[in-house]
Amino acid sequence: MALEIEVCVDTLEAALVAESHGATRIELCGRLDLDGLTPDEEFIQAALAQLHIPIHVMIRPRGGDFVYTTEEFAQMERDIEYCKSVGVPGVVLGALSADGQLDLEHILQLAAKAKPEMLVVVHKCIDYTPDTAAAFDQLLAHDHLIDYVLTSGGKPTAREGLEVLQNMVKKAQGRIKVMAAGKITKDNLADLSSKIGAPAYHGRLIV
Repeated sequence: MALEIEVCVDTLEAALVAESHGATRIELCGRLDLDGLTPDEEFIQAALAQLHIPIHVMIRPRGGDFVYTTEEFAQMERDIEYCKSVGVPGVVLGALSADGQLDLEHILQLAAKAKPEMLVVVHKCIDYTPDTAAAFDQLLAHDHLIDYVLTSGGKPTAREGLEVLQNMVKKAQGRIKVMAAGKITKDNLADLSSKIGAPAYHGRLIV
C-alpha cells in the first residue's frame, strides 16, 4: 500500500510546491515558527480552491503549551465548525491538562464536533505527556472519534522514538493510523518507513 505523505505548510506557495513534489496531503497551518497555529479563513479557502490533494487544518489558537482556557476551547470549536462548513476533509487538534496528561475530555469533545464529516488527527501534544505509549492507549480506546495520531514516539525525532512508534503501529492494528513525524525528510523517509511500518509520515522537508 502506498504511504501517505503529509507536508506541513504555512503558505499557499509551499502547499502547491509540496503537491507538485508528490505530497499526498497537506497540513495547513499558520505560523510554523510557532509550530503551527490555526490558519486564517482566507488561507483555508485558497488552499481548498487550488490544491488537488486533501488538506487537514491545524486547530491551535496560540503558541506555547497545550493547556487551554474555556475561551480557547470555545474558539477551537468555532474553528472546527468553520472548517466543516467549507468542506475541509480533516482537522488536527490536541490538548493537555495541567498535569501534563492528555486532556481527553476536551480532545474527545473537539473530535465529536468534527465528526462525522471530517477526519481527526491528534497532534504531537501526545509527545509531551509523561508516558507517550500510555497516552496512545487512551486514544486507541476512542478510535470511533480519532483517525490519526501524529507522533515522534515521545522523542525529539522519529529515529529516537523508533521503538515506541513500532509498538504503536503493532498495537493500533489499523484502528488508528500512526502518522510518524520528527525530522523525517525525503532523504531518510525510505529507511525510517521500512523500520517503523506506519501508514503515514509527516514533515516539512519530506518531499
